[in-house]
Amino acid sequence: MSVLFAMLVGILSHFTGQIGPAYDPLFYDVMVYIFGTMMFAVFLLGVIAFWLRVHGLGGDTRERWVAELDKHFEKEGIGLIPDNGKYW
Repeated sequence: MSVLFAMLVGILSHFTGQIGPAYDPLFYDVMVYIFGTMMFAVFLLGVIAFWLRVHGLGGDTRERWVAELDKHFEKEGIGLIPDNGKYW
């Protein structure tokens, strides 16, 4: 039992050495650089997605579907307030 406990303490001290003042700088730096690169890629994809959402791929795509939806709503009478008074 004491052998297992000694192995567990040895493994834990090895892992805590990576966190404290005796950490491996190369491992830590590479980990931070990879995480930073991933975060920058997510930010860049968000900016590209926002730009595509606002401007569209081929010009005025967003306004086209909004106008088409408005035309459909007007044709079907969706969203209009009835004025004959029987609904309230």
